[in-house]
Order: sequence, then C-alpha cells, then structure tokens
Amino acid sequence: MKFAISTDGEYVSAHFGRCPSFTIVEIDNGRLVNKMTIDNPGHHPGFLPRFLQQQGVNAIVAGGMGQRAQDLFVQAGIRTVVGIRGKIDEIMKEAAAGTLKGGESLCKPGAGKGYGVEKDECDHSHEE
Repeated sequence: MKFAISTDGEYVSAHFGRCPSFTIVEIDNGRLVNKMTIDNPGHHPGFLPRFLQQQGVNAIVAGGMGQRAQDLFVQAGIRTVVGIRGKIDEIMKEAAAGTLKGGESLCKPGAGKGYGVEKDECDHSHEE
C-alpha cells in the first residue's frame, strides 16, 4: 500500500493541496518498504489526484481537505484519510500497523489561503 502524506516539515500539513511537500510511504505486510519526500508540484483543481495516482498512491493522508478534492481522489481510486495531525514518523507507524484512523477535516473551505503553495487558478464558481 502506498500512502501520500501532506507534509509541512516533520508534521502532517493541515491543508493538503497547499502543503510544501508530500511524503510518499510504501508499506508491505506491516513494514515500511520505502519513504521519499517530493515537492508539491502545484495546486491546480483536479491535478493532484491524477499526479499522485501516477505515483502509484493508494491513499492520501492529510489534516484537511475539501469535499470536492475528496471526491476527485475517490474518482481516481485513492482513499482519503483526513483529520490527521502529528509527526510524519508517528503517522507512518500507525499506517504500517493498520491503526491510522481519520476524522473530520481540520480545515474549512478557504482556510488555506495564503498558506504554502498557492493555487494557479480559482476552483469555485464565479456565481458564489
């Protein structure tokens, strides 16, 4: 199983799309097989689910994520686990043990504005 963890330094980022990087963790039979960190390639509507799918990711782990993004990940065949906080190393241990449990998203729509990687285009209706 391959996880992408939204990363800000040593911690899970509260805002998945604007996180500075992703920690890609591969776990096989409860053991960490591989770990690498990649820079966030940019926050374009619908781009990150496709990008992470191409990396072979099966699940995205983040502090927060909007419903539209969660739906796009589901369409890409990637499970979303939100409501996660803490150090990346601890989250990797929970994922390996199969005890990682998500909850309610930690960020609200628009809360990530000005944080981390900026969006290249707006992803809401101009009628709002």
